Amino acid sequence: MASVYEIVTNKIIEKLEEGMIPWRRPWTNAGAVNWKTQKPYRGINVMLLESGEYASFKQIQEAGGKVKKGEKAHIVVFWKWLEKEDEETGKIEKIPMLRYFKVFNIQTQVEGLKSKRKTETFQHNPVEEAEKIIKGYQDAPRYTFMSGEAYYLPSRDIINVPPMKDFPNVNEYYSTMFHEIVHSTGHERRLHRQGIIEPAGFGSETYSREELIAEMGAAMLCGVSGIDNSTIDNSASYINSWLRKLKEDSRLVVQAAAKAQHAADYILGVTFEK
Repeated sequence: MASVYEIVTNKIIEKLEEGMIPWRRPWTNAGAVNWKTQKPYRGINVMLLESGEYASFKQIQEAGGKVKKGEKAHIVVFWKWLEKEDEETGKIEKIPMLRYFKVFNIQTQVEGLKSKRKTETFQHNPVEEAEKIIKGYQDAPRYTFMSGEAYYLPSRDIINVPPMKDFPNVNEYYSTMFHEIVHSTGHERRLHRQGIIEPAGFGSETYSREELIAEMGAAMLCGVSGIDNSTIDNSASYINSWLRKLKEDSRLVVQAAAKAQHAADYILGVTFEK
């Protein structure tokens, strides 16, 4: 087992040295879009909105829908360019102004409107060795399978990943699942890892280190189940995005690998090496 971990770690370091393209979400039916236009929200709005279809109060009214009683709007921001004449030169200058408007989620906050999103699904056969790892995790949290997002919630000890049918590549489904499973090993009643038990802001050093551990652990579990070659490029790209926040020190991969091996051994139910 240890030799598999070492092989995966070395492969990722090689990929990092080559330089990888930005990591992308490997599932479909994701992201926040405007309900009326079906255009995706961009920039900071990607962080402000969960996956789904959104519309303004006016758009909802015009379409014959109704916002449910007590629902609170979400904020969407955009830049508006204002024109102003320079008093000395007479030239027209454009000044950016940040504006915002409010939107509601069509699926959860609105009555009388139907989704316009065209979903795409894929048929896969489960990977037997990967399924054994998931089912063999004796101290596992609860699993949910809602489309659009993958996350682990320590406060509720819950993992959510999009269903297998949302992934064009079934191996990426397992890589995503393994990533969240590794996060869950950091829970206070498991391995009590800093990145999980202590509050950490997105992009902070603690958060970034935990992401390295989770992706390294996922890559190791993919290696154990025989699917590392299908996911290694995405893993390396994802890891590289967090390394940039940690001053691009590739030694951090080796440090993360040690904690990732600890997590992988815990999931597999084997005695880990100190």
